[in-house]
Amino acid sequence: MSNRQKTGYFIVGDIHGCYYTFCQLLEQWDREKEILILVGDLIDRGNYSARVLRLCMELTEANECVVVLKGNHEAELIQYVVEGSNDNWTSQGGNLTLVDFEAHQLHPQMYISWLQALPLKYETSKIIVTHGGVTATADPFLEEHEDSVLWNRKPVVNIGKLQVHGHTPLHQMQAQYTPCSNSWNIDTGAYYGYGLTALRIDSETFTQTPITVETNPKDRRLEVR
Repeated sequence: MSNRQKTGYFIVGDIHGCYYTFCQLLEQWDREKEILILVGDLIDRGNYSARVLRLCMELTEANECVVVLKGNHEAELIQYVVEGSNDNWTSQGGNLTLVDFEAHQLHPQMYISWLQALPLKYETSKIIVTHGGVTATADPFLEEHEDSVLWNRKPVVNIGKLQVHGHTPLHQMQAQYTPCSNSWNIDTGAYYGYGLTALRIDSETFTQTPITVETNPKDRRLEVR
């Protein structure tokens, strides 16, 4: 790992089990200069949740300049492991994720400590990255609340710094910037077949450049919900 000063960020949207697409997007990441940040929802929907989860864990173990945030699908998987069931999760892609884990002779329990320790945000004086974005609620980091950064579907608010989030798929191969809230939504619906997006931010110039790769056909299920 390089000790060289990082000069930017490479922030990746919702991967949702799209392993081959994620690997292709990672080819654009400058490991020497950029902090890699994943907004969460690593799993479910796509074909390779187990591979994605394992790769993300390996990236964090090998490089202190990799940050993985918790998404609502990770929270649902944690609930499944801790409580022994979670009908909401298993009915929305969780069952197929479990099948994928079994095919790789893995069990979610192997990742539970790592998943539980995932933070809800990455924040500096200029940017904040979360899964669902900060909206007008008393405590956006109260995980259980429907308006928290894990679950929020409402418009995000301007908090005086750039917000970057995913969670709400755009159904298009283009990230969306909203000037009034100074925010980027970078969930471009990878599992729907559109693409996976990263936002590159230069720390010195504060230039913001979206980079999108089209979803690899290997990652897509014939039917998605």
